[in-house]
Amino acid sequence: MTSTTSTEGQPQVHGIAPHGGTLVDLRVPPEQVAAVKAGVDRVLECSDRNACDVELLMVGGFSPLRGFMHEEDYLAVVSGHRTTSGLLFGLPVVMDTDDDTIAPGDRLLLTYRGQDLAVFTVESRWEPDKVREAAGCYGTTSIEHPAVRMICGERGRFYLGGALQGLELPRRVFPCQTPAEVRSQLPASEDVVAFQCRNPIHRAHYELFTRALHATNVSANAVVLVHPTCGPTQEDDIAGEVRFQSYERLAAEVENPRIRWAYLPYAMHMAGPREALQHMIIRKNYGCSHFIIGRDMAGCKSSLSGDDFYGPYQAQDFARDQATELGMETVPSLNLVYTEEEGYVTAEHAEARGLHVKKLSGTQFRQMLRSGEEIPEWFAFRSVVDVLRAV
Repeated sequence: MTSTTSTEGQPQVHGIAPHGGTLVDLRVPPEQVAAVKAGVDRVLECSDRNACDVELLMVGGFSPLRGFMHEEDYLAVVSGHRTTSGLLFGLPVVMDTDDDTIAPGDRLLLTYRGQDLAVFTVESRWEPDKVREAAGCYGTTSIEHPAVRMICGERGRFYLGGALQGLELPRRVFPCQTPAEVRSQLPASEDVVAFQCRNPIHRAHYELFTRALHATNVSANAVVLVHPTCGPTQEDDIAGEVRFQSYERLAAEVENPRIRWAYLPYAMHMAGPREALQHMIIRKNYGCSHFIIGRDMAGCKSSLSGDDFYGPYQAQDFARDQATELGMETVPSLNLVYTEEEGYVTAEHAEARGLHVKKLSGTQFRQMLRSGEEIPEWFAFRSVVDVLRAV
């Protein structure tokens, strides 16, 4: 059950307590923006990934962090998924640069596509051991892993830590509500089940997260927060703007009062177990008490061999082991299949009853999309298909 507090004359707090106990908001009042920007030493343009991290820091998605991690916390998270204070964190949150003239004490204006996002006071700078980082965070040093390629090929030579003062949130095609805004729409004293995804939602996904509301460890009047990541993901994933359109159309089509929809400005690492923990921490800050852990969550394959970097239940097991300390509960995703006789049921039920299972692979689905073939509605929602075909 989600915890709420209420004092006379004050509204109830919706959702469980944030990570570390405090929901951070680093944005300065509008009347202070000019003063905060005055005297900055230089301008640093954010990458798409940087902008996602800056936004989540500003609005409290990474609570209780008040800026980018210092080297000590970075090393602690890399080696043991905890900060030096012992607080769980799946992945380090750092700023990067190739500029070797940036030094502690500098005040940087962080910009992004013509916007002034934040003022960053550099308090530490170091040259990371990226091989160590890859091994600790991703379980591999192979550049066939997308995140290993990212930290080695995209991130700069130096990492920076320090405090952040937020000026303006990035303007995006997909509007991203803050944790406080999402929490304000959650029911008081009820569980909130988070569903993370990075692809368009099809029928099996919908069945999975709506059935999670009936799990034995979920309250009777709980809601599910469908909270897709719309930042950078894998190179071959559908663009965030397209995914956003598909979610909006689907929300209008199903009109389910027990579903809340919001979008997360997060850049995927495809880090399997570590990323599952990071997602749980973020969703806790958005007010979620439960988290659906799917098979091979945030997993990826070798770009050469096609082999999986993580076991099918590795993320699920790791997240479950951390859930109690986080004050959350996990809801394992059901292995659902579609049958001619009974519609969507668990694979175990279908096998026990000898039901006829219908299958459609992702490759077949994409071929049917391109060719204009009729796609069965048991597999995909009509509204989602329309969006994908319009690309």
